[in-house]
Amino acid sequence: MTAPGLLRHDVGVPQPAQLFHTCLVNEIDPEVGLAAARVLERLGFVVEVPRDQTCCGQPSFNAGFLADARVVARHTLRVLDRTSGPIVIPSGSCADMIVHQYPHLFEDDEALHEQATRVAGRCREFSQFVAAHASGAPRGALATTVAYHPSCHLLRGLGVRTEPLQLIAGVAGAAQAGVAEQEECCGFGGLFSVKNAEISSAMLDRKVAAIESSGADRLVSCDLGCLLHIGGGLHRRRSRIRVQHLAQFLDEADSACGSME
Repeated sequence: MTAPGLLRHDVGVPQPAQLFHTCLVNEIDPEVGLAAARVLERLGFVVEVPRDQTCCGQPSFNAGFLADARVVARHTLRVLDRTSGPIVIPSGSCADMIVHQYPHLFEDDEALHEQATRVAGRCREFSQFVAAHASGAPRGALATTVAYHPSCHLLRGLGVRTEPLQLIAGVAGAAQAGVAEQEECCGFGGLFSVKNAEISSAMLDRKVAAIESSGADRLVSCDLGCLLHIGGGLHRRRSRIRVQHLAQFLDEADSACGSME
């Protein structure tokens, strides 16, 4: 029986959902993955985590090492293609890599291109998937003011703009703060922040200043890379603004609601 929660809907036979946890989540903040799993379970899915998954290959791809990216991508395709059900990815950048770049990486290999297209068709970014499968009135509740940061790959690569905002708005008591130049890049960009540290730092300063000026008490985003970058900037300013992945925010709202029942 599914636990009471923010996003529960009634289902018949529980369906599997594969969680592609991403490198940053697995290595730096596993709680994001655990929160995502709990949210998916409340949606009525049986969450499975393919044990052999590794990196999606985006760092190599972005650096121009396409042969290395193909090696990683071939492994990931083998791991994911032998599973069933939707593949949920708590990262716009990793989702964009698998959905859009994998088929291009294997354009000259008919079998791998077909496999890449097949796997890509099963992939959904976390907020995109949750918004599509949530039904009924949300029951989560948090008295808080949220600044939302849309990551570049999520917004521009996948075209996911409204879903995270809808999910935040569905939490009773959560007000959304207006953030100046909200859709501007935070300056992380993976290798960009390493190769162009000065430019990246200047972009981060603008982003952090806009978030602080919004009056929000927490920042929510769908990509851990952006959250680590912005969170570091806020920490250096000794800001009290809390930084959360959307999965953690929804899970917290649900837990707060459940504790009052």
